[in-house]
Amino acid sequence: QPNAPIHPWVNMPEARADGSPVFYASAVLREGHAQGVLITTHGGRPTKVEGNPLHPSSLGATDVFAQAEVLQLWDPDRSQAPVRRLVVSSWDAFETEWQRIANELDAHGGEGLRMLSGPVTSPTLRAQLDALAKRWPRSRWHQYGSVAPAASHDEQQLFHFDRASCVLALAADPFSEGPGNVRHAMDWARKRASDGPQTAFAAQIAPGLFGARADRRVALAPQAIEAMASRLASGQPAPGFESDVLAKLQAAGRGALVIAGSMLSPRAHASVRALNERLGAVGNTVESIEPLGWSRDAGTLSDLVRDMNEGRVSTLVVLDANPVYDTPGELGFAQALSRVKFTAHCGLFGDETAHACEWHLPLAHTFEQWSDALAHDGTPTLIQPAIAPLYDGRSLHEIVALLARDNVRDGHAIVQRTWRGRSSGDFDAFWRDSLRKGFVATSVMPDSIRHPAALASSHWIAGQARNDTQLEAVFVADWSTADGRFANNAWLQELPRPFTKHTWDNAAFIGPGTAKRFGLETGDKVRITAGSRAIVAPVWVQGTHAEGAVTLPLGYGRTRAGRVGNGVGFDAFRLMPASGAPLPVQIERLGSTHDFAVTQHTLDPSGRDPARTVEAGGHLEHDAPSASLYPKWDYPEHAWAMTIDLDSCIGCNACTIACQAENNIPVVGKEQVAKGREMHWIRVDAYDSPELDNTIFQPLPCMHCERAPCELVCPVGATMHDSEGLNVQVYNRCIGTRFCSNNCPYKVRRFNFLQFSDETTESLKGQRNPNVTVRGRGVMEKCNYCLQRVARARQHSQRTGVPLVDGDVVTACQAVCPTRAIHFGDLADPNSEIVKLRASPRQASRHYALLAELNTQPRTTYLARVKGNKS
Repeated sequence: QPNAPIHPWVNMPEARADGSPVFYASAVLREGHAQGVLITTHGGRPTKVEGNPLHPSSLGATDVFAQAEVLQLWDPDRSQAPVRRLVVSSWDAFETEWQRIANELDAHGGEGLRMLSGPVTSPTLRAQLDALAKRWPRSRWHQYGSVAPAASHDEQQLFHFDRASCVLALAADPFSEGPGNVRHAMDWARKRASDGPQTAFAAQIAPGLFGARADRRVALAPQAIEAMASRLASGQPAPGFESDVLAKLQAAGRGALVIAGSMLSPRAHASVRALNERLGAVGNTVESIEPLGWSRDAGTLSDLVRDMNEGRVSTLVVLDANPVYDTPGELGFAQALSRVKFTAHCGLFGDETAHACEWHLPLAHTFEQWSDALAHDGTPTLIQPAIAPLYDGRSLHEIVALLARDNVRDGHAIVQRTWRGRSSGDFDAFWRDSLRKGFVATSVMPDSIRHPAALASSHWIAGQARNDTQLEAVFVADWSTADGRFANNAWLQELPRPFTKHTWDNAAFIGPGTAKRFGLETGDKVRITAGSRAIVAPVWVQGTHAEGAVTLPLGYGRTRAGRVGNGVGFDAFRLMPASGAPLPVQIERLGSTHDFAVTQHTLDPSGRDPARTVEAGGHLEHDAPSASLYPKWDYPEHAWAMTIDLDSCIGCNACTIACQAENNIPVVGKEQVAKGREMHWIRVDAYDSPELDNTIFQPLPCMHCERAPCELVCPVGATMHDSEGLNVQVYNRCIGTRFCSNNCPYKVRRFNFLQFSDETTESLKGQRNPNVTVRGRGVMEKCNYCLQRVARARQHSQRTGVPLVDGDVVTACQAVCPTRAIHFGDLADPNSEIVKLRASPRQASRHYALLAELNTQPRTTYLARVKGNKS
């Protein structure tokens, strides 16, 4: 543990003699904003991330990136020491050289010094950079955004889905994009559960999570979405979809909400803002606030590149960013960087920018450092370490303090200094209370809420001529690697993408009409050209993708990501324009093909109805259970069960990766995934639903059948029923016949064909949950309802004499779900939520068992998705 005192969450004791996990409130950063989490530690080792139920940006849930942070912490490819010109050095050596540089800067007021970062909300870091600017007034701080490099940062919007009755998303996916995505999904689900189905519309280029939950979704190219925004704002919608949408929005009034994606022009954003104002939504479902992560005094990336090329930059320090990789190829950042005399890069990995700079300084991971940040709504959040730095890394606060020759160099003291000046009364009590909760119980929002003036129109490509060989290229963050910062994370690389179920790759996504026009099929390689720049990419033909456009996911084609991420996919940044806006490109078929590794080979339910739907107020029909030769089980104490609400599920995949982190599930690599050997214990199937004219998602863990087909065929009794209704797997008995998997109609059992678990890399051992066996080759495994959590709760009950109550056991997939679609509990407890859920008139009408006709009587059941109003 760190040398400084750290405080467990709320009233949890500092240590537990029984080996139970200890939780520490902290945060992960998304686009510079804090998402409150609880770091689960075993014996001082962070092993799992949970959402902080008290934090307004998470309310107890997380997304896939927050779950994957624990693997980022233990990544063996992390930088371990300062490096100068690719040779291991030391902090003392860097400080000695910096003293010489600083003396030169002192003589000229800091002229030639530039700092470069992404968005920064940390009050402490902002104060440090302000102090550095005062010391060297002729220096300058620059900021950039990797996914939308030229997006306007004049305002930031807060969306209140819990107040919205009708939502329109234009080229936006509020359930996956931005720092408030988890809260958006949570508020949407709560509103839907309490008030019934909301009306949702989406105009998207590529399918997104919000679009999959929309009552009506249209696929349009960027220019068409721009034109739609303009017509809606002017009150002159086109007949059909647009007129229906405007009528619904007007009927909702101040309960309406219109969202514009970051790829749209400032002109389109101005149209959307005007529409929200006209509807009365501003101040209710949407609020405009000061941009929390962006300084109005900071320069742009284009400014910096111009100054570097013109020789006005002598010293550049890059703060936790990778601009050599994740900036538009049109800017030529790497070439400009080579003109700078002294360069230093601070980062978690020795990435592309680290290799291009003279110095690389290793950063401490967020879980290893003291810091602070603002949440998406401005809530100040304290970040405390759960473990001392594994390597010789330092926080940005400590590095900037070194650069500024600050007398205070300790991260803990630097952060405390910021908050001593902002708190009143007993600081120690304030500090301890804030650390236990994970956030400061005050808000910065009242002073920063505002209504910005209309933005000026921007450069836009709508007027440019296009020919038959041109498409509009759209650049988006990848579902799993984001802008490339997670490229070396094996959990995320192997996580199936929501709509395609491919892994370990990115693809150029196009619609079926576009594919037909160019004679393309999924897997065909093409050359995509814009002016003098070109990339080679495999095509994926997506039935719900807009025609006339090609979506290029960023975050791949890395050369210095690490052993996992190097050489995976193609680099779309090379083609990206400086504006980040959609770009006219030409496409040419090359005649070669590419093989994707997918976990679901078709989205067509083939006439079956695994993920069921029901009309609002309707009722599903059920067949009476038939007789069976299977034995009947008795459950004298507990009968655990799970129910998954398909009407709440948004297909975000958070449950899959949370289960992987909790249960020590290994990755297998692209080749093994292609052979059907993936190991995830819970998968999220996706189906094209004719009833919804949209995609429907269905999480699938083990069904824990009462009459389990797997149990009777195991020759050694490795799969068996326990006294609480769980279908458990005894690893020591398994001899690998795989009879159980062959006899499972749900195909949820996983077999270790090879030694998939890494037993040699020391750092990876630190991440694993000590309460879960690490399986080896030749062993079958599957979901067990987080049996270790059930056992821990049972043991606590036995030790204290307090009976188990509903909520004492929360599975990993249940805890992570941002929409609370997964419910778990005890069927033997008549007061449990799951019993009430299955028995209530409103929910029982939607309740069903998957493949009930097989009479397996699964303990895992579903609530059907409710059809929305398409009129």
